[in-house]
Amino acid sequence: MPHTTVVFDLGGVLVDWNPRYLYRKLFGGDEAAMEDFLTRVCTPDWNIRQDAGRSFSEAYAQLIAAHPEHKLHIECWLNRFDEMMAGPVEGTVEILAELRARGTPLYALSNWSAETFPYALRRFDFLAWFRAIVISGELKLVKPDPRIYQHLIQTHGLTPADTVFIDDAPHNVAGGAAVGMHALQFTDAARLRRDLTALDLL
Repeated sequence: MPHTTVVFDLGGVLVDWNPRYLYRKLFGGDEAAMEDFLTRVCTPDWNIRQDAGRSFSEAYAQLIAAHPEHKLHIECWLNRFDEMMAGPVEGTVEILAELRARGTPLYALSNWSAETFPYALRRFDFLAWFRAIVISGELKLVKPDPRIYQHLIQTHGLTPADTVFIDDAPHNVAGGAAVGMHALQFTDAARLRRDLTALDLL
């Protein structure tokens, strides 16, 4: 069966997001202090809770109570979120543009806080190219929970066997495959181009 629809993850696939872009500045280039902060204070587990719908006001209250010495650094996560996005991932937006020019139905499915996603919407014009964008923070579900993939499929009438899903996180790729989509792990634009070409999408 030919693949006709493509679903993109955003952070790490189309948007070069990394909190180190901001916190390297805040810690004056002290890599050890920055890494300690990102592994002990504003951890990936803490951040995914916002992606799952927790408000920053609640997240801040709990974290600042536990780490009052880092109050200013913690609050920068939301206030200076734009500085965590270096720009588009090199080469991937060009692929998105080619798919769009071919009339390929395009969707996005991303683990992203509902409070920080507007920063990306204001900055990246290519986000308007999608027929729909499903944001985890709005649904209060995060990949790889099968319910978020099913929401995308059912709400937008997708046929999983016709759909290619692209994500940089292996567990999210596995989640897409588990609901019947042809799932690709993103590593770089060159490999993605080869994969999509092999599927006759480019």
